[in-house]
Amino acid sequence: MAQFELDYQPTAKQQLFHASGAYELLYGGAAGGGKSRAVVMEAVVDALEHPGVHSYLFRRSYPQLRDTLIREALTVLPRGLYQYRQQTHDLFLPGGSVLHFRSCRGPQDAYQYQGSEFNRLFIDELTQFEKETYDYLKTRVRAKKALGVRPFIRCTANPGGLGHGWVKAYFIDALEPYAVRAFSTYSQLLGENTVQTRQYIPATARDNPHLHPGYIAELEQKPEALRRALLLGDWNVFDGQVFGEFCDDASGYESRELTHVIRPFSIPEDFTIYRGFDWGYTRPYAVGYWAKSPDDVLYRFAEIYGCEPGQADRGLRQDPRTVARRVADFERRELPGRKILGIADPSIFDESRGEDGCIAAIFAREGLYFAPGDNRRLPGKMQLHTRLRFDQNGRPGLYVFSSCTEFIRTLPALVYDRQAPEDVDTRGEDHIYDESRYVCMACPMVNPPPPPRALRPPKDDPLELAPARPGPQNPYDRALFASGP
Repeated sequence: MAQFELDYQPTAKQQLFHASGAYELLYGGAAGGGKSRAVVMEAVVDALEHPGVHSYLFRRSYPQLRDTLIREALTVLPRGLYQYRQQTHDLFLPGGSVLHFRSCRGPQDAYQYQGSEFNRLFIDELTQFEKETYDYLKTRVRAKKALGVRPFIRCTANPGGLGHGWVKAYFIDALEPYAVRAFSTYSQLLGENTVQTRQYIPATARDNPHLHPGYIAELEQKPEALRRALLLGDWNVFDGQVFGEFCDDASGYESRELTHVIRPFSIPEDFTIYRGFDWGYTRPYAVGYWAKSPDDVLYRFAEIYGCEPGQADRGLRQDPRTVARRVADFERRELPGRKILGIADPSIFDESRGEDGCIAAIFAREGLYFAPGDNRRLPGKMQLHTRLRFDQNGRPGLYVFSSCTEFIRTLPALVYDRQAPEDVDTRGEDHIYDESRYVCMACPMVNPPPPPRALRPPKDDPLELAPARPGPQNPYDRALFASGP
């Protein structure tokens, strides 16, 4: 084969991307880090070095594919080196290697690849994909021994998008940046544990010396959430976030000011306890325990989430009786003698869902009762917004115990539905959100609190010019402070 040079000078972060030996790799976290170019160059060089390799490169839609990965590949490769078939979007290279450019709008598109063999899987902008789509495409990644190559997966992403929550949980939260971590899974077919490795390499626009300075200046002018996501790669705030007001500030855990997350405490006897429930089988079920104080503040103090450990938005596939017994055991152990008001999605009262009767009837046999919740989506969403609002003293109408980690993880990750701009995208991990809004609708906050007048007083106030910090305003508030751990 004739010698040639590719016009490519990888950045330091791109070099780490190309040198990685991990099976699964996520690269990026901010705009301008050279992600798409790195994907194309990895696919091209790898295909030239390993004749006969079939690499699949995915974006969510074909226009995205055409304007990024395909354009990049056709630009970087010498014209005489490849053959590109526009009808099938396949690029043929010397030695029999092929780059297959594909779009995939969701799980149904992914299932069309049943029987396919991906020697390499590349996904650009992974946060635009559902977890189910990614999981299925992964099952196509393999290679015959005769090919002599080790399959791998390479992905890129920016914060935001319908897959933000699961990508953050799977790569960002589960891994230390740059470190390769091994995960062991038991294979029933092989009768042994299999080990796969995973890595996250963060990159921002500042890591790309080839960028025009005007691009970074443009990102700096974006609204706060978009700027932090695209410029800084901040996975905790992003454009399109539904509940951007949710605040987990550890400095306020004791004072309960300007934070929604607080330290756990013993629930007083005069608090009303609610059990919110959203059923799930292939996707997680969610049970949330809420206590409403006499002054109409909701406290989420416990939760049961039917999700595979370490696998965001993947249900345990437990039947209703198993789930009911798990919930009943929890309540006998943790809430003995307490009256609990159950609120659930009305769909659990559907008699046609199984031979044993509706899900509500199965739970009732275990002593767990529910009333049909008001599942109107937009009013429920607005009730949650109302309760999350801080009052003049920096206190919200809803608190979450720091032990409720699944609520804290999933609520901030929810994004808006592009087809219904006022609503949450139901393709995200919205199960805890659903049971939470059922409870909020069962005890609506009629008079929302006025916005806070000021933030916390400055730490250094030698002239004592700042007003005194407000103490508890009513006996119930004082009881909460007294009952803290």
